[in-house]
Amino acid sequence: MKAYVYGADGAVITDIAKPAPVGTQLLVRVRACGLNRADLGMTKGHVHGALGGVGTVLGMEWAGEVAELGPAAQGVKVGDRIMGSGAAAFAEYTLADHGRLFHVPSDMNFDEAATLPVALATMHNAVVTNGALQAGQSVLVQGASSGVGLMAMQIAKYKGAKLVIGSSTDPTRRGRLKAFGADLAIDSSNPGWVDQVLAATNGEGVNLIVDQVSGKVANQNLAATRIKGRIVNVGRLGGTHADFNFDLHAARRIHYIGVTFRTRTIDEIREIFDEVKKDIWPAVEQRKLQLPIDRVFAFDDIGLAFAHMEANRHLGKIVVTL
Repeated sequence: MKAYVYGADGAVITDIAKPAPVGTQLLVRVRACGLNRADLGMTKGHVHGALGGVGTVLGMEWAGEVAELGPAAQGVKVGDRIMGSGAAAFAEYTLADHGRLFHVPSDMNFDEAATLPVALATMHNAVVTNGALQAGQSVLVQGASSGVGLMAMQIAKYKGAKLVIGSSTDPTRRGRLKAFGADLAIDSSNPGWVDQVLAATNGEGVNLIVDQVSGKVANQNLAATRIKGRIVNVGRLGGTHADFNFDLHAARRIHYIGVTFRTRTIDEIREIFDEVKKDIWPAVEQRKLQLPIDRVFAFDDIGLAFAHMEANRHLGKIVVTL
């Protein structure tokens, strides 16, 4: 089968053996894949958690059909239309755990479905489970114009947030954030953005910041969070090291939480997918939670898809079809 593999000379499409499911796994005939920032790093040889390096089949988000079941797989049958996340997505076939997937709604195509699994799981866990957002509260999403950022704002609005603020340093993308739930759009590269947040919250700051930028905005985030507020550090888009104002953190009694899928067990990931199904799945079926597709590329043009991502002018998801 064809797969996009990182080799000694970089990432290329090559032929590899089709995998076989064992235990709770199932074999998926992949029809579409969503690109993510972590994938871009892995095309350059970077390691993402336990994944990466020479011989790695790249990709972590897919939609397709169940082709074969492992002996312990439950809740699915051959032919089911499903979407999910996991390693080795950029291939004609991939393996999936039976608890790390969603059934594709009947009126949703594979391109649309491939945009959703990572964003839904990541941001429901960040906004609702760890962020503990309650109806009537305020939230700021740093890096809001990314696919997961757009989903975070939509989930916050769906859960009853009174004020949703999104940040983007790109003026065009910043101008489109209100279509995805933002009541206020800010430029986090503008030193005055904290004052904007404080003005919008009667000087108190937001209840919750979902931070995908970190680094250079870490101390500004502390100043923009109200006393006993929460900061959930998703840590996907920005710097990994920066100065940190420990005194301000203590004075505001901020609950600072780090989240990532890289160190989670399969049982933890299954629980996250179950929480999405129990809490917000009706909103997915009703298209209240969805992501725009920026461009669709054929699998043979996957290199062009990554060049488009690296140019960093897109809004929403880039999809590759097989």
